[in-house]
Amino acid sequence: MKKVVLAFSGGLDTSFCAVYLQQDLGYEVHAVTVNTGGFNADEVEKLREKAMLLGAKTFTCLEVVKEYYDSCIQYLVFGNVLKNNTYPLSVSAERTIQAKSLAEYALEIGATAIAHGSTGAGNDQVRFDGIFNIVCPEMEIITPIRDLKLSREAEIQYLTEKGFSGDYTKSVYSINQGLWGTSVGGKETLTSHSNLPEEAYPSQLKKQNPEKLTLEFEKGHLIKINDQSFSHPSEAIVKLNEIASEFAIGRDTHVGDTIIGIKGRVGFEAAGAILTLKAHHLLEKHVLSKYQLMIKSQMADWYGSWLHEALFLDPVMRDIEKLMENSQKTVTGKVFITLFPYRFELNGIESKYDLMTSKFGSYGEMNKSWSGEDVKGFSKIYTNYLSIYHQVNAENND
Repeated sequence: MKKVVLAFSGGLDTSFCAVYLQQDLGYEVHAVTVNTGGFNADEVEKLREKAMLLGAKTFTCLEVVKEYYDSCIQYLVFGNVLKNNTYPLSVSAERTIQAKSLAEYALEIGATAIAHGSTGAGNDQVRFDGIFNIVCPEMEIITPIRDLKLSREAEIQYLTEKGFSGDYTKSVYSINQGLWGTSVGGKETLTSHSNLPEEAYPSQLKKQNPEKLTLEFEKGHLIKINDQSFSHPSEAIVKLNEIASEFAIGRDTHVGDTIIGIKGRVGFEAAGAILTLKAHHLLEKHVLSKYQLMIKSQMADWYGSWLHEALFLDPVMRDIEKLMENSQKTVTGKVFITLFPYRFELNGIESKYDLMTSKFGSYGEMNKSWSGEDVKGFSKIYTNYLSIYHQVNAENND
């Protein structure tokens, strides 16, 4: 039989796809879940059981959390990337790496087709299709939900008629969890004025009293939290999320332009991601030069936009990554934070590369590297071109 690799989440759409691909299209279905930090061992086992009950030939869970960090998240950290100054690109990054992993697996097992359960209304369809077209261009892409324009009711009726009963009740809020954050969608995010209620968020407030926290970075990577070291930065992010989510930190609503040209809103909680980014950025402000920070900020905007727009495999992304990586040579040190309910404060940093060292002077207090006469001359030369401009154009100045 022809083999098809199905991106399998266990929800209604991919359950429909599993049966439809077998019984209507005649494929041997190989269900694949790509774990980028959203599933524990018990959840993976339940997915396996469900896929096999639906008639899949095999079920595979690709564990790619460390690869996810190494190939993508580390550069989001290096660039302090927040889409529209708000969103850490949790789903954008996740889908990109999931699609790449699926395509590589499909090639590995000799599949003739690859399938996903995206509808025709969102960004994910472009991210999956785009990666598949590049990594496995000869492989047919099958998208039953999008192609058949099915309603949930029609999918449930189909599965029931085929003898597959189950609880396909739609949750009030759609949740997508991963290493770099959890997205939350609901009726409120379909409006422009309503906020998500407290109960919509998976992590609830558990701690009221402030707590001190120390994050330690080495060449831009989070390697230690308080006195606990980690063998890989992804493990540190998981731990940080556990700590900070108890304060309900990292919640917000992102508003942006979708790839398909419409505005969209999504709620999210990303305690580990937001704290890592903000702490890292503070450390960089102390240890990088003025123009390093300026250029990095510009490149980070491009990097985040390309990633969001399904252009992760554009070679310019590798070029930006090299710049980002090279900039991290001195991004080593500690960041001190205080956690409060729903918020946090960045208290300061400690680093041997701190450019604010007092031996060169204290801003607004005392300098040790120049004289007052030096500044007079510098100021005159520094603004000379403006002086010339305004003298020549005096009659045109308002």
